[in-house]
Amino acid sequence: MRPSGGCMTRIAVITHEFDRFERWRGPLFRRGSSYMLFGLLEELKRRGHSVRIIPGTSAKPEADIAVLHVDATVTPPEYVEYARAFPFCLNIGAADISKRRVSGAVIGKDDDWQGPVIVKSNLNNLGMREQALNRRSLRAGKPKPFPDVETMEGYSVHASLLDVAPAIFDRSDLVVEKFIPEPEPESDGFGARFWIFCGERERCTRHVSPQSLVKGDDTIRREPVPVPEELRVLRRQLGFDYGKFDFVMHEGRAVLLDANKTPGGARNLSAFLAAGNANLADGFEGLIRQVA
Repeated sequence: MRPSGGCMTRIAVITHEFDRFERWRGPLFRRGSSYMLFGLLEELKRRGHSVRIIPGTSAKPEADIAVLHVDATVTPPEYVEYARAFPFCLNIGAADISKRRVSGAVIGKDDDWQGPVIVKSNLNNLGMREQALNRRSLRAGKPKPFPDVETMEGYSVHASLLDVAPAIFDRSDLVVEKFIPEPEPESDGFGARFWIFCGERERCTRHVSPQSLVKGDDTIRREPVPVPEELRVLRRQLGFDYGKFDFVMHEGRAVLLDANKTPGGARNLSAFLAAGNANLADGFEGLIRQVA
């Protein structure tokens, strides 16, 4: 597939000044990345498009289409403003993916929920990305871009709201959610659903794990599942053109737990993710045609 008229499109990827989007790995120093977008872009380059990675906001915004790919929960305003200088920029509306904004399971201390709960960081991935950017910035002799980020060791599950310390609810860096793992009817395991999309192309799979907190690296089985319509509505509301939604089905409805605008992939899922690059690249080219 080629864009309208078979023309090459100039694609810019906007990253944080101290992000490491690409890395040279292994004894042969091959290019690689921990981000899912890397493989998608490699496919687009094979199709004749050009790709430029732009760290920071100082370069002149010369491209036909851009991707705002700052790996932080809340994209700093200067990056959003910079992204607006491009003719079209994917995910410019998804600058905030904090749990309070995206999660459908967040509850307050006066909620009438009777089941177990889980305490999480309001930031994506426990704020580890912000901490990494802070460290790199300090090494470069610059101030921390995210000075208020606090370290959180992990999630904690409690039998009920009553078991959560009242002070937790007063902290802006933490959220309390309903703990609603999706039971696996054929075993003692649990399921979680992952919807990956770019434009109109998508994959949605249900991953089964023996752990109630399902992660990609402990999957024992996966199967394709449909995308619930309520998640499509949420995607539009949250401003996502490209990304990954993590959700479960609870009492017959989809509950979004996490939305990621810079998704990565566990090592043992690399082949699984790569298998969808052509499909997602078709979705990207569909967005190019819309812009054209």
